[in-house]
Amino acid sequence: MSDAAVVDNARLRQHTATVLTFVAVAVSYYATGRLGLLQQLVRGQVTPLWPPTGIAVAALLLFGVRVWPGIAIGALAVNIFLGPSVLPVLVIAAGNTLAPLCSYLMLRRAGFHNDLDRLRDALALVFLGALGGMLVSSTVGTGTLVLSGALPSGEFWPTWSVWWTGDAMGVMVVTPFLLVLRRFRWPGDAGLFRWVEGAALVACAVAVTVVATDAQASLLFLVFPILIWAAFRFERAGASCCALGVSLIAILAAGRMVGPFAHRGLLTNMITLQAFNGAVSLTALLLAAVVTEQNRTYQEIKRLCVQLSEKVARQDI
Repeated sequence: MSDAAVVDNARLRQHTATVLTFVAVAVSYYATGRLGLLQQLVRGQVTPLWPPTGIAVAALLLFGVRVWPGIAIGALAVNIFLGPSVLPVLVIAAGNTLAPLCSYLMLRRAGFHNDLDRLRDALALVFLGALGGMLVSSTVGTGTLVLSGALPSGEFWPTWSVWWTGDAMGVMVVTPFLLVLRRFRWPGDAGLFRWVEGAALVACAVAVTVVATDAQASLLFLVFPILIWAAFRFERAGASCCALGVSLIAILAAGRMVGPFAHRGLLTNMITLQAFNGAVSLTALLLAAVVTEQNRTYQEIKRLCVQLSEKVARQDI
């Protein structure tokens, strides 16, 4: 095979991989968007947790800015069936595409590491990726609905706040889970106790969250010892999985208006839910980053001590 043919084959494989990445991102965005809309609160479009934003930011961090067409296609596919008309749909889809792009650019400029193994990375994801970048989608989306007449102007700020916190929660809860999941490898030498502890952690997280979100009295604080357990013993993988599961169970409880969300208005429930989910994701994300950073420092110190001991031993000989 000639050199030209080899180059052509390499380019073909590269283009094929790019197209498949576009398709995977678009399908994931659309599928999770449709699932997210099952918990819609405002006009069938605004949800307390919007997973596509988390998927979009994670895809950009993992594959680079070249995957933005997949995000745009997925955003358009989700919004095209919601209306109100073609032009507002295009503008909202554009805002949904620009928001994760802004988050990605700010995170990269801040020197973000995908491993989330430093406290500064966790803080950057929260304040730049989630709270900062998602201002774009919420402002563009809500403003478009008001200007198109689909939303009364008096409902701008309530809708904007729900939209913004829903998109931000998607980044804070879903993005860490995907970033950690991509690199997670269960230790090959993990003993039986480790497996039992992992299973016990999952069971406790689910059971405690279900009880806490279904009880009449506010027992949501019971979830946080589980998150601390997950962060200290399983670091980023355990913390991100627990945060995702706890947030989903809380959203379902808020949708059914049970437990702490019973007999309250929409705004009060949203404040309670997003305050709880925000505290959960912050606790899990920041604590796991601190534990990972400390463990890495300990291992580095241990390695240096071993090297120093070996060097001293060789000199004595």
